[in-house]
Amino acid sequence: MVTPRFVAVLGPTATGKSALGLAIARRYGGEIVNCDSTAVYRGFDIGTDKVPPAQQHGIPHHLIDIVDPTDEYTAARFVHDASTVVRDIHARGRLPIVVGGTGLYFRALTRGLFPGPPADPALRARLERVAARRGNAWLHRLLVRRDPASAARIASADRKRMIRAIEVLILTGRPLTAHFAETVAPLPEFDAVAIGLRMTLEALAPRLARRVDEQFAAGLVAEVRGLLARGVPREARPFGGLVYRQMLDELDGVRGREATRALIVQENRRYARRQLIWFRKEPTLRWFDGPGEAAHVQARVFEYLGSRGLHDDGSDVSNG
Repeated sequence: MVTPRFVAVLGPTATGKSALGLAIARRYGGEIVNCDSTAVYRGFDIGTDKVPPAQQHGIPHHLIDIVDPTDEYTAARFVHDASTVVRDIHARGRLPIVVGGTGLYFRALTRGLFPGPPADPALRARLERVAARRGNAWLHRLLVRRDPASAARIASADRKRMIRAIEVLILTGRPLTAHFAETVAPLPEFDAVAIGLRMTLEALAPRLARRVDEQFAAGLVAEVRGLLARGVPREARPFGGLVYRQMLDELDGVRGREATRALIVQENRRYARRQLIWFRKEPTLRWFDGPGEAAHVQARVFEYLGSRGLHDDGSDVSNG
């Protein structure tokens, strides 16, 4: 029996993941599964670069516009939704293609989320106060004493992850690494064929600048004003994302248009760097250098997918 599979197209922002995902779907008979943490929210379209329906070429896109902006969409919820969709697409004889740049979502889908306790706001607030008073180094020394394996993995500058590790230890009496050992992959029967798109930050810079210009030209300001006019609170989770939080500042008079545009470009570059660092830690990712819409990149990706058992006629050996 051949192992079923899904393809994943991952990598930093503005590397052409959507274009490559669509090309793979058209060639191999696939459907797109969103793997972006903001694109799940209705109404947040331009700043998240959702592919407009007219440019989807009739290819179904899943897990886009599925929750209201005031909903709390978590990685655990994504794992449930995405694993259900992937199985359904495969059962219909189609190729699931997971596309996006939220590394945590992909890792959770392929490796699972550890069965630890939910966040405890009161405990976290207390630990934050301790960290503010005594410093990150004190937290890290505490972690070294109580959970040395986590301390070796978490940098002392990463206060958020240190606090989570200590929180789990206090709430369960067991170190974070013990919970990781119990993690179960949500799609154990599937083989993930993971493709990473990679470009240098120098090559990415003009693409990021151009995309920000296109977002403004497409009506980004009107989109944000419209969301606020419809009563979406500023505290809504997607408003905290890149592009949208800078736009809120502009509307509040914090900075002007050119300064806002420049800041969004700068923050996109920082975000791309963080994404690249994250995805470099994925051991099964096959990297391709260049933009996803480029013909030579797509040709190399198709060659690779063929070597993994996908046929040019749109069939997958795992489906038949």
